[in-house]
Amino acid sequence: MKSERLQRFCGLILFIIAFCVLALCSENPNPSTERTFPQSKAAIEKVIKALTMSGRLPVLDGFAIPGERPLDRFQRGYYQCAVQVSAVPSGGAKVRVNAKITAWYTDPVSSRSGYQTLPSNGRIEADLLDQIGQALGVGAAENVGSQRGKGPVQAAVTETGEPSISAPMPRIPEEALHGSAMAVPNKDGVSLQSQTDALEKHEQELADEAKSLEEILQNQSHPTNLAAVKKTGIPILQSPSADAKILFPATAGDEFEILDINSNWVHVRISGLSRGWIRRSALEMPEDSSAKQAGASAQNMAEEFRIGNEQIAPFPGDWEPLRGKIVKIVTVQKAKESGTATGAAARLQFAKALFMKEYSNVATTSDTPAGIVLIFDSDDGGMIAATSATLKQWQAGSASDEEIWRQCFFDPPELSGK
Repeated sequence: MKSERLQRFCGLILFIIAFCVLALCSENPNPSTERTFPQSKAAIEKVIKALTMSGRLPVLDGFAIPGERPLDRFQRGYYQCAVQVSAVPSGGAKVRVNAKITAWYTDPVSSRSGYQTLPSNGRIEADLLDQIGQALGVGAAENVGSQRGKGPVQAAVTETGEPSISAPMPRIPEEALHGSAMAVPNKDGVSLQSQTDALEKHEQELADEAKSLEEILQNQSHPTNLAAVKKTGIPILQSPSADAKILFPATAGDEFEILDINSNWVHVRISGLSRGWIRRSALEMPEDSSAKQAGASAQNMAEEFRIGNEQIAPFPGDWEPLRGKIVKIVTVQKAKESGTATGAAARLQFAKALFMKEYSNVATTSDTPAGIVLIFDSDDGGMIAATSATLKQWQAGSASDEEIWRQCFFDPPELSGK
């Protein structure tokens, strides 16, 4: 009988403990990314507008969750925070922060290198929530539960009342830098002075290592087909148009492989098959590189060919994807009558640039044609046709040039150079 009563009593205790744990979790499921403040939603949103929500990360270790790829292969870390504010029935408002971290991944296989997204470990979110609390004047007593376990990244307010910077840099409490507090040992018997000295030493070691790596990079041979972004915030676009979709903002110093170039835009490789367009004026172009050769080649082609006329009409050939459909027909003529045949490579390069230009012009119209047809009006000419779906895929960079050309129509077939 006593054993049965004891079992019932233990079961009741376990039930109460489980209930309390669930209640606590439901009140604050993730204190590092979500926090409730007593102020109104409008007051909190006003404070958030004055804070910086993005910036460069000095290091990734301690801010991102390591995955299958080692963090030491990532560089140029960048974070961007999204904040959601919602009113709560009991008064005040709940603030949820989600941080997105992106960084350039250097793979031993260069074609696999590119920008990758890394999951945040909550440290950036906690830092931003601390700054919001400071700006709202939330006291230490109100936030004591949420301030525990933050580590050196938590925001600190100086004696002058100035809020800390928004970038999640390691911080040392101001009071620990002055006075007798430096000699007060913590629970492990280590004084704040010793901790400060150790932290300064570690920072100096990191600075020396960064300087050493920079010297190594400067001494290495630099690829000649890379263009560097001049300043932070330059948009990388989906197509060569000012109103095209923005893929993401680049950071000053970011380098991209040049795929194609014209007078106003540069087609670059972002990662793998992912491509984008950047204004040429926003890039530092290599002085002696394949990009310069590509620009000269594009200029030569512009001098060798000229557009005769354009019209919207039924497809003039016998190709199933465009048979009987309305297309845009562009007639191309030689600008110089040299009497020699135009090379297939030069013709294809000119055709690609013209396809991209014409598709950008018609893609935004309400009545987009089913495809675009280029007719080379010369003795060695012919017709090249592509569907709008294929050109959309090409412009987005989701397929290589070779794959796209296989989806096009050539009449005669020799026009492809195969």
